[in-house]
Amino acid sequence: MDITAIVLVVSFFVLLFLNVPISICIGVATLVALIMHIDFTPAAMTIAQQMAGGIDSFALLAIPFFILSGLIMGQGGIAKRLIECAMALIGALPGGLALVNVMSCMLFGAISGSAVAATSAIGSFMIPEMKKHGYSAEFGAAVTASAATTGMLIPPSNILIIYAIASGGVSIAALFVAGYLPGILVGLALMLVCSLYAIRHKYPVTARLPLKVALEKIVAALPSLLLVFIVIGGIIGGIFTATEAGAIAVLYALVLSVGIYKEIDPKALPALLLKACETTAIVMLIIGASSAMSWLLSYTHIPQTISEFFLTLSENPLIVLLLINLILIVVGAFIDMTPAVLIFTPIFLPVAMEFGMSPIQFGIMIVLNLSIGLVSPPVGSVLFVSCAVAKTSLHKIIKPMVPLYLVMFAVLMLVTYVPAISETLPRFFGLIN
Repeated sequence: MDITAIVLVVSFFVLLFLNVPISICIGVATLVALIMHIDFTPAAMTIAQQMAGGIDSFALLAIPFFILSGLIMGQGGIAKRLIECAMALIGALPGGLALVNVMSCMLFGAISGSAVAATSAIGSFMIPEMKKHGYSAEFGAAVTASAATTGMLIPPSNILIIYAIASGGVSIAALFVAGYLPGILVGLALMLVCSLYAIRHKYPVTARLPLKVALEKIVAALPSLLLVFIVIGGIIGGIFTATEAGAIAVLYALVLSVGIYKEIDPKALPALLLKACETTAIVMLIIGASSAMSWLLSYTHIPQTISEFFLTLSENPLIVLLLINLILIVVGAFIDMTPAVLIFTPIFLPVAMEFGMSPIQFGIMIVLNLSIGLVSPPVGSVLFVSCAVAKTSLHKIIKPMVPLYLVMFAVLMLVTYVPAISETLPRFFGLIN
């Protein structure tokens, strides 16, 4: 391995284990590795230029909009109405509360595009409710955390926008549409585990709501669900871009939360805007630092070296794609999703395409893979949020997470080896050939 790569990897993980913020880890490690080639001053200037260039993209403007819309929805009463809608639809099935938890996370993730927001908004209500009906806090936290990751696949999803940029311009609309079937498959797989768990532990079944009440709950949630059709329908129909869709999502969320539901006081909006700015700044710093690291990797020809290694390792695509997935699962356990996508897409996408995988399929595969990392120790941010909401500890949640990990991995394998799961819908809508 090249000395630059060794210095880069060692310095990064040393900083990571010292609990340095991930963006600083990436930026400092990149700077230290670049100093191996040039002096400090030109190295620092080069890193700054690459960071500025990395965030100089019109498509990235969609991210602050979707972050703000997610924050508004999280406090605007939308989560409560989605939970009630899910309860009306599937609450009376075996493991009903756990199923409602999964479905609510899927619906909220489809609207907000944030796994952390879904975990906080849905978990703060569903986990205590599950505890009241005999479910353990650990199982409730595990279900919430794993289900919240479906929001990374079901659009609108910020990480799919980032992948589109990292891959060199894959259609955001095609990626958005491609995420639906895999996201729904993950949700259904999690629901299966929840039902079997409830049957095994003989949890009580929630009473079925009267038809009139159930219809009222569903109708009350329709304005919230309408956002999905507005955003995705507009993008697919060519009415507006993903960036413009983000702005429309903010306006719609404001009208819904402030004007119709009246759950947010207009005086609270400045605080929400400030929070959105803080979150956007963190995300953009990570993107900029990751872009600089990606440039350094390309400058030192590390991606080409790794690609050549994989191509000589085996001619069997089943083996090579499995190895890529296993590497990404390990990476996801230590590195946040955004830098992982920006750093490893240029490395593994050429290899995957060499074995016949399209950029669309690879994008869904890497996002689903790294979503598992969001609920994997030691770094899994969603897992820690879920533990905090459930007021439990990390080591207690691992056991109930095991079957959920297994079914998520099973869906990952389906996405990896069955292109139709990712490509059928984009092809149906004419977004890919």
